[in-house]
Order: sequence, then structure tokens, then C-alpha cells
Amino acid sequence: MRTLPADLAAAIEGPVTTLAHCWRLTRKDGLVLGFTDHDEALSFDGTRFEAATGLTASEAEAALGLGATTAEVEGALSAASIEEADIAAGRFDGATIETFVVDWQNPQAHVRIDVSDLGEVRRGETAFTAELRSVAARLDSVHGRIYRRRCDAVLGDARCRVDLSEPPFTVECTAHSAGVGWIVTETMLGAPPDRYEYGRLTILDGDAAGLSADVSSAVASGSGRIRIKLASSIVAAIVAGDRFRLVQGCDKRFATCRERFGNHLNFRGFPHIPGSDASLQPAKKGNVHDGSPVVQ
Repeated sequence: MRTLPADLAAAIEGPVTTLAHCWRLTRKDGLVLGFTDHDEALSFDGTRFEAATGLTASEAEAALGLGATTAEVEGALSAASIEEADIAAGRFDGATIETFVVDWQNPQAHVRIDVSDLGEVRRGETAFTAELRSVAARLDSVHGRIYRRRCDAVLGDARCRVDLSEPPFTVECTAHSAGVGWIVTETMLGAPPDRYEYGRLTILDGDAAGLSADVSSAVASGSGRIRIKLASSIVAAIVAGDRFRLVQGCDKRFATCRERFGNHLNFRGFPHIPGSDASLQPAKKGNVHDGSPVVQ
């Protein structure tokens, strides 16, 4: 059971409550925002919690055990740098929310009562509602590895070990034109366009700076231009002249790992596993089942 600080316990037991809620939001890009439902800003634990944000807490669902719990907060879209465009562009996706109870007369008397992940964000004309999912919800995600022929590492991560920081694997481009789900560039990529399929595009300039999306295809469209189709739309505006970083992709096959990246010693799949056709085919004379590798 959590033990409350003595001065916070005194505030609870006093004749008039002096308690307020505070929320600290940490985005994946490192930006930290603080909010409070008190009518004045509060500062503690290295964070300033802004008042007059219109942020209020709903009833929280709670349960014993490891079951995931949920809560909600509501606030104004204009509050403390939370804007509709940023929410729509996904800048708040996957953010971490810490919830505090604090004595507003003595902000150093506070206790963190919950840590949640930001879930679904619903937007209205002037306000938003954000779902707070308990960390127990992370137990629902897939852990461990699956035995399969293709690699399960992310290109360039600590398991893959391919260095993507230099050309030709990474190139900086300039947008010639853009629309919903696509960008056209005239920048020389230094490699065939199809090598950027399954890759990653990150915007470096403009309203969409810092936003990323996976690349579903990249093809030459004539006049030296390359049309890049994104697997998911970047909602923020992208205009001609905006710079973006383009990283090559990998189709996770053993042959690609060996021939394009020379990284077969770090391949994280199991290319020698027989397919279902081999395991299900009937045994009959003439079939060779000598245990030889599928991939040479």
C-alpha cells in the first residue's frame, strides 16, 4: 500500500481540502507538458503544471490484479500547446501520462498515483478527450519471437547492426510536390527507387517537421522525379522545398540481407525452416527428405 507524505496526508484530513490533480505528459520526441485542474499554475518535480487548461478528470475504472484499467481526461484544444493539428498529425501518439495528487498550498507535498499510456484521442470542435491506459495494457502486446523464415529485426537496430547513417542507405531529399499519402522529389537517391520500399521517411522542415511514415513504394515517374507513396498519411502540411530524410528498407529475406547489406551473419530469421508445403506433403517414393538446407 502506498504511504502518503505527512504534509499531504494532513491536507487530506484537514477541514477544507486543498488537493488538486496534475498531469505530466511526455511525448516520444521528448517534449514534456504539464497540466493541472487548479486555477493557478503549480511547479514541482522539475515541471511547471499550467492552469486554466480546462483539463478535468473523469471517473477511473480500477480493478485488482493485472487487468488493464482506463481513465479519461478532457481539455480545450487551445490549452498549453495542445492543438488539433498536432493531435491529428500523431505527435501525441504513444505519450506517457503521469497523474499526481498535490496540495496546491504546498506543491512539494505531492504523490504520483498513476502512470498511463495515451490511448485514443477524440477531437471535437473546441475540445478533446484523451483515454489513459494503464501500463498493464502493455501486457496485451506481443512479446518474444516467432520462428519464421524472414528476419524479425528492425533494419538498423541493435540486433540488425546495419549502419544506416551514411549514403547510400540514407539520403536527404527536397520535396518537389506533396499530397495526402505521397511526396515527389527530384533529388538523386543514389540507389534504385525500389530499394526504399519498406523504408522510412522523416520530415525535417516545415509544419510536419519530426513526423515520420513508412514507405510503401518508390517509383520513377519521369523527368527525373521519384514518387514516394507512404503507408500512412502525414496529416500536417508538406510544401515544396521541405526537406526530408529517406532511409532504405528491407523485405526481411535472407537473400536481401546477404546480397544488399552483407549482413547475413546478423540475420534474425530462420531461413532453413521448411515451409508448410514440405511438412504437409505426403511421403512417397522419389521425394528427398535428407535434412539439407532450404537456403544455400
